[in-house]
Amino acid sequence: MTDPGTTDDDSGTADPAASSSSALPRRPRRRRSWLRWVALSASVLVLAAAATGWSLYKKLDGNIRTDFNTAHELAEYEKERPPPVEGVVEAQNILVLGSDNRGDGNGKYGRDEGSQRSDTAILLHIAGDRRSATGVSIPRDLMVDIPRCTLKDGSRSDKRFAQFNSAFQDGGTACTIRTVEKMTHVRIDHHLVLDFRGFKKLVNAVGGVDVCLPESVRDKDAKLDLPAGRQTLHGEDALGYVRARHSLGNGSDTERIDRQQQFLGSLVKKVRSDGVLLNPGKVYPVLDAATSALTADSGLDSLTELYELARSVRDIPEDHVRFLTVPRQSYELDINRDELVQPEADRLFSALRHDRQVRVRGEQREAVDAESAERDGAQKDEKSGDRKSDGEGEKKKENGEETDTGGDGKREPGQAYRGTTAAHDICSTNEAENEAN
Repeated sequence: MTDPGTTDDDSGTADPAASSSSALPRRPRRRRSWLRWVALSASVLVLAAAATGWSLYKKLDGNIRTDFNTAHELAEYEKERPPPVEGVVEAQNILVLGSDNRGDGNGKYGRDEGSQRSDTAILLHIAGDRRSATGVSIPRDLMVDIPRCTLKDGSRSDKRFAQFNSAFQDGGTACTIRTVEKMTHVRIDHHLVLDFRGFKKLVNAVGGVDVCLPESVRDKDAKLDLPAGRQTLHGEDALGYVRARHSLGNGSDTERIDRQQQFLGSLVKKVRSDGVLLNPGKVYPVLDAATSALTADSGLDSLTELYELARSVRDIPEDHVRFLTVPRQSYELDINRDELVQPEADRLFSALRHDRQVRVRGEQREAVDAESAERDGAQKDEKSGDRKSDGEGEKKKENGEETDTGGDGKREPGQAYRGTTAAHDICSTNEAENEAN
């Protein structure tokens, strides 16, 4: 019989104190097990999110088509191309072309004749300090010197004086770039080609773009039936609006360019007001639309490169985003064609080459002059005073306007060009603002 005053170690009956003591280590083990499950679940979620993000990135990146042929031909003619301007390092010059290619889903806009055309050409200059951007429209009907180019069948064309858009139709993007460089002496750093389908998707992705019509428009060919006044246009209507020619205004290509510039300014304003570039949920459909019908050179053919470019310009004030047209007039031998107005055109091209400010009609000149002076001051500091200080340059009269020349004899643009800014209200009745259109 067991003595009740003793503990029988063999009886299998545990002492309460001993039981409590033995149970203590188990509780941390349960806690560690729970933490492991939390960590594992979090890891799975992170990996899933990363996989999804990578999948979306690859999709967008794969949308962009690289234009290797243009790079190859430009390399062949490298010695003929204008060299970069010394001291102008960070500025970018990008040629943006709107393609009228009837293939790839665009056949309903006209018969595919085996060639592509470009009725829209914009030389986009992004200032080195990323405080301004200037889009310069080049009319399709402008008579220019077109260099010897490689044609689609592999043969070589002769040098010729012809309509600007024939360079794209006959020789493609490379021939167009070389034609622009020959005319402006501005070296093109990159190029982008956007077709009809991409344009419509982009407009829809931002929720439509505001325009203002002085009167109602009905145009069967352009597929337009629009009332007068302010309104928001989406894909098909937006495309018809920027392409229409004979049913709006006087039917000239110049008026169509003005309309395209106003539309682009309104598009910039819409993107900025909605915070698209800062909102991942909004930026994806915009990037998908922009990349799905985009052809670019190897320097802008990745999503990373395009996003870095967009991020670098997102803080530019709307009134420093300018759209203008090269100074032009009716060609003396054919009123249906255009020619450059000199010396105004060369002054504009010089300003772009040297990364100087230009202004458009209706814009406050004082603000532009102050911006130019600030940039020139920084350049003088970097160059150890090889230019004269403000006020020391010579003043000359050209076409009734005074222009200042710095100590190096280079003229600052004193002329306001035909165009607009992204800050302009499309329905404004302000006379100064309306002059910009």
